[in-house]
Amino acid sequence: MNVIALAATQSEISPVRLVIAALLGLALLLVLIIKFKVQAMIAILAGAVFIGLVAGMPFTAIVDSVNEGIGNTLKGIALLVGLGSMFGAILEISGGAQTLAVSMVKWFGDKKAAWALGITGLIISMPVFFDAGLIILIPLAFSLAKKTKRSSLFYAIPLLAGLAVGHAFIPPTPGPILVANMLGVDLGWVIMVGILCGIFAMIVAGPIWGSICGNKYYIPVPDHVANQQEFDESKLPKFGMVVGVILIPLVLIILNSVSKVIPALSGIQPILAFLGEPFMALLIATVAAMLILGVRHGYNMEELEKVMTKSLEPTGMILLVTACGGVLRYMLQNSGIGDVIGNAVAGAHLPIVVIAFLVAVLVRISVGSATVAMTMAAGIISAMPEIASLSPMYLACVTAAVAGGATVISHFNDSGFWLVKSLVGMDEKTTLKTWTIMETLVGGTGFVVALVISFFC
Repeated sequence: MNVIALAATQSEISPVRLVIAALLGLALLLVLIIKFKVQAMIAILAGAVFIGLVAGMPFTAIVDSVNEGIGNTLKGIALLVGLGSMFGAILEISGGAQTLAVSMVKWFGDKKAAWALGITGLIISMPVFFDAGLIILIPLAFSLAKKTKRSSLFYAIPLLAGLAVGHAFIPPTPGPILVANMLGVDLGWVIMVGILCGIFAMIVAGPIWGSICGNKYYIPVPDHVANQQEFDESKLPKFGMVVGVILIPLVLIILNSVSKVIPALSGIQPILAFLGEPFMALLIATVAAMLILGVRHGYNMEELEKVMTKSLEPTGMILLVTACGGVLRYMLQNSGIGDVIGNAVAGAHLPIVVIAFLVAVLVRISVGSATVAMTMAAGIISAMPEIASLSPMYLACVTAAVAGGATVISHFNDSGFWLVKSLVGMDEKTTLKTWTIMETLVGGTGFVVALVISFFC
């Protein structure tokens, strides 16, 4: 789009009309999702186009904004989401997740098994989707509860907290990747800030809150689990092998970011930049997982191809919802609403980290979907002109704040609420008193840590 023509278009639209357009468009989006159960992708796209029409943007400008949002958003995350899904699928079928859990519990002992499950959940949920990680690991939590005759919540809550933390704050899980892409921040900084936020969030919402829940609410082990046989540990891959494969993308991406600010690494910076490019780091990790966790453990290439292809099925929805979030971002930006929001935030004298958290919280409570909450919040915040002047570390804190806001207060409109309720065997009231508070502790603690870090940026 011609920049001069765009500037002229923006100058002709009054700020009041822009605000009304934004409010009506976002209201339409929420009504479509909440009231009429319209698929999130359609709702976000319709809301974005409606904003452009009410704001008085020319038809060509609206079309250009849609194309710009789709293209610029997908080119930053499509490969990462696809590679991450395949990487997680190999880790899942190889038994790598069980290896981590079993080994950690042995090292920590039964008395501190809750800590082991929390750490395991955090590590596993980075490459594996939350739902898959929960289904894979929840039998171990039940096994420990049966062995110790404690409430299932004593072990299930730390596991859930770890899974929620890794899923929300630390790439290569899709959520923080899409927010970082919209904000234009290096994933290395996002990983480092996310790990700090995640550690504190896991401790508060996991072992600490899990102990409180386990002592207050007795949830027995489900009957179908109490009688099942234990899995054969001798067939699982080695612990060091699994950890080494998982660390490959994280280490390469972080080395790329660190090499840009450490003069001593300037000589090899081009090599580290190439290997640490997120898609390259994940490609290397996926190939390593194929060979080390797949082929070496009895899977042939044809079987791996089927598993990896199957893993790509849920990524379509993630990519399309994310792409439409990019459309919302560019519609807000190109219409001039981003400038209006930026001026309003400046007048409110609130840090952008706080604004990002609050926006994500409001969408999360209304819609329920963490992905939609991250997408909408990132779209609104990234449209603000001030974003361009912020440091990479501060933008990483904003990313963590969005992730935290999109995690809190999981209730009846969140599919995760019902999954946890059914798997753990709780009623709705107990799920609200345990899982919902746990999610709020995860998001709130992560946000507080991100806010504290942002004061030093």
